[in-house]
Amino acid sequence: MQDPFEKFAEWFEEANKAEDMAEAMSIATVDDQGRPSVRMVLLKDHGPDGFTFYTNLDSRKGQEIAHNPNMAFCFHWKSLARQIRIEGPVSQVSDEEADAYFASRARDSQIGAWASKQSQPMEGRFEFEARILKYTTKFGISAVPRPPYWSGFRLKPRRIEFWRDRKFRLHDRHIYKINDQGNWETEILYP
Repeated sequence: MQDPFEKFAEWFEEANKAEDMAEAMSIATVDDQGRPSVRMVLLKDHGPDGFTFYTNLDSRKGQEIAHNPNMAFCFHWKSLARQIRIEGPVSQVSDEEADAYFASRARDSQIGAWASKQSQPMEGRFEFEARILKYTTKFGISAVPRPPYWSGFRLKPRRIEFWRDRKFRLHDRHIYKINDQGNWETEILYP
């Protein structure tokens, strides 16, 4: 049995050669009423420790994760006719890890993280631009620190499905799931 993280890495490498933004993934959360919400974010790291993305902790997704840390991710690479679905709990990355990633971002993205009240109502674009100017002025030419409300989450998968398109809807579906002993088991599903 191939390790699911190795298989993901192989498929992701192929997708990076075939797609403009192979790292784009849809992520699903639920609110405190059990209503689902899906949006696109960018994968920033992957490996046996899990799958990592970054966000504003005060955003809608940040608030929903605080309420219920179980999430689902989906990668769809149309040019390769492949999809990967990943499910499991998420936990916040360490401050050191978040600081290191934030420092690697473009300065305009760093300023944007300070200026955006993500998911909050906005009067108009001018309000946002004024906040960008405020933080650009505040930080001047000095390093931009990570905002206290901005961090990352890592999903530790319990289930990973590799889906490959086949003619006549006779698709391949291979599931990896964690058993009660904490080991990976595989199944093949009907399409």
